[in-house]
Amino acid sequence: MTRVTSAVASRKRRKRLFKLCKGFRGDRKNHVGQSKGAVMRAMAFNYEHRKQKKRNFRSLWITRISAAAKINGISYSKFINGLKKADCQLNRKVLSEMAIHDPQSFSLVVEKAKKALA
Repeated sequence: MTRVTSAVASRKRRKRLFKLCKGFRGDRKNHVGQSKGAVMRAMAFNYEHRKQKKRNFRSLWITRISAAAKINGISYSKFINGLKKADCQLNRKVLSEMAIHDPQSFSLVVEKAKKALA
């Protein structure tokens, strides 16, 4: 009986692995054992960082809104509370963009929030 080497399948597996570890440095890019570990670790961080990115953006939006609200003479927490009482449906992403690109309309929103608090 002839010997089976599985050469095609193993080459395909290694090529798939090396494609995933493209851009890695040192032995992690061209040694199968180290590449496997590096790719597994990278994939785990990849999953976690997709979740963290959402948190980071929300934090950025809140910082921007807070700075713009202070310019208009109100704290962030009071501003958000006023928006909730005024039944304003603008989310933090939109408010952040307004604060940067359209300060006049943001000021109008702040006034609406202040009115709702009074």
